[in-house]
Amino acid sequence: MRQLIRNVEIFDGTGSARRPGAVVVEGDRIAAVLDDGPAVEAVCADVEMDGQGGTLMPGMVDAHTHLTWGSSVEKIYHQFILPPEELKAAAWRNARVLLDHGFTSLYSAGALGDRIEPELARAIAAGETPGPRLVPSTLERSPEGGEGIETGDVFNGRGPEAMRAFVSYCANAGVQSLKLVISGEDALKPGSSQDILYTEEEMLAAGEAAKEAGLWIATHVYTPRAIHLALEADARILYHCSFADDAAIEAMAARKDRIFYAPGPGVSVAALEAAPPPHIDMGAMKASAAQRLELEKTLVPKLKARGVRVLPGGDYGFPFNPHGRNARDLEHFVRHYGYSPAEALSAATMLGGQLMGRQVGLVREGWLADLLLVEGDPTQDVAIMQDKDRIRMIMLGGQLHKSPLNQPINA
Repeated sequence: MRQLIRNVEIFDGTGSARRPGAVVVEGDRIAAVLDDGPAVEAVCADVEMDGQGGTLMPGMVDAHTHLTWGSSVEKIYHQFILPPEELKAAAWRNARVLLDHGFTSLYSAGALGDRIEPELARAIAAGETPGPRLVPSTLERSPEGGEGIETGDVFNGRGPEAMRAFVSYCANAGVQSLKLVISGEDALKPGSSQDILYTEEEMLAAGEAAKEAGLWIATHVYTPRAIHLALEADARILYHCSFADDAAIEAMAARKDRIFYAPGPGVSVAALEAAPPPHIDMGAMKASAAQRLELEKTLVPKLKARGVRVLPGGDYGFPFNPHGRNARDLEHFVRHYGYSPAEALSAATMLGGQLMGRQVGLVREGWLADLLLVEGDPTQDVAIMQDKDRIRMIMLGGQLHKSPLNQPINA
């Protein structure tokens, strides 16, 4: 089927200014990106959609997604660990909620249930349930007792051979990116962000095994030593990195063409905004959030200036930070990290597509037709992306998940 989306202002994902034009979609791909004028009038299409002057842009990518962290704008859970069937139902729901809010690709940062995400990724790809493209993960792996609070699992033991066995398990389970928790977490156990939970031998073994299996590694890191271990293991994406020193910054910059970085401001801002009931003590989490956010205000611009690819994705899924609010990260990039709206949008589209390793994130001929039609100009006010009602069309691989409002989609 040949589809024409006309009368739009195109934001192509690169960060360049919008320009008037039209896009032709054939099957699941963008067949042509046209300037406004006679070329558009000459197009013969099975379906025409009038964008009414809205912004046509790539679908967004969340680089730090936890679909099994159950809470969304549609359903809040006040417990973190859910029964298996409810956990699965929450993951399926959250995938659809994120697509509803304009996220057409997700990179998983770990799951609370084993094999849930590979199953969900297969179901989405088969058209059995709505959801974004998904790079699935499995249980976040952190050494037993290392944090004092159970946040992950280590069901293959310790040592280099155990790491190789874990990677083999992930490959057999259909995982594409395994999550390794290298640093502790102050929000759960104050002071533990300075802890190192793996040995160098374990990390090197994980890196070698992942490379052999064709898998990626995502890492939870805070300190220079943790960052070093992640880089030595050839991790694809590093999360947080809040305590990075100048040497760690330079080490990350030296690998800028091989790594991605997602600071995760969403959970920090939401924790600071949260007003829990008296019996819920968020003191440690709020203190950690304030410290991290302040450090990252300096860190992120330094890494960006050195060409490190910095991506949105903010640990959504807590009751105080539910799925569906993920586009707040774009505003956080502008407010706290000094990005322009267009730069923040480019981080969520073009750079996110690079993380996914697929032809997504750009409005470009030959690329996958993962497209949004947005009412207004988010390159001037990125907060527009937080209002799903202003996302008038959501297209995933040429298929309409959401049709433009108040108009027929047939020619």
